[in-house]
Amino acid sequence: MEDPLTPHHSQARGGPLQGAARGAAEGRLGARQVAAPAAVPYPPGRRRLELGPHAQAELVVPEGPPRPRPLLVFFHGAGGTAAQGVALVGDPATARDALVLAPSSVGSTWDLIAGGLGRDVAVLDAALDQVFARQPVTGVAFGGFSDGASYALSLGLANGDLAGAVLAFSPGFAAPPRLAGRPRVWISHGTGDRVLPVERCGRRLARQLTDGGYDVTYEEFDGGHVVRPEDVTAALTTWLGDA
Repeated sequence: MEDPLTPHHSQARGGPLQGAARGAAEGRLGARQVAAPAAVPYPPGRRRLELGPHAQAELVVPEGPPRPRPLLVFFHGAGGTAAQGVALVGDPATARDALVLAPSSVGSTWDLIAGGLGRDVAVLDAALDQVFARQPVTGVAFGGFSDGASYALSLGLANGDLAGAVLAFSPGFAAPPRLAGRPRVWISHGTGDRVLPVERCGRRLARQLTDGGYDVTYEEFDGGHVVRPEDVTAALTTWLGDA
């Protein structure tokens, strides 16, 4: 596929950072789910994972006994935090019996946008390793809002062999450093968005991804640069079905 998915922000490239996980500079994630995790599962509730200094991620486990569940990895917008990501999707996702992993960017936004893949990819890989070591996972989706949606698309297209779906709320661009797999893509965008205008962002991305052979669901709404509860419901239904 010819790669038309370039950022309207600065194009981000760069070498690996000190201590970065395997493949981080290329946006590749090495963590993979296992059929029978060896460690004791996390109990229901919300917790911060132990990832070392300057690295943060929160995991939310639904109520009920341990069992195989889908996992939503959700990336916050610029200047946001893991807690804000959980606030957007945590309750509706766990109500559908999905795990939610919400990392925080090390800087004010995600490494791809800030100058080059590396540290945030490494943090995510470490967080996924911890989750997969303790939770049986049936499938993975990447999601995000604004800069986080651009990041979810970029990493999702580069790791479609891990993430089977990408749920992008008001994305600006997609800049995958490579392509792997064919994740399903769901995009929503407000027609009155003044931060990331719909014509050069959501609509353009939907056209380009469709032309590239991806299975794309694209929805517009009358509104601005926001995540509406009904869009979260629609995205989860596209990913998980009606059950």
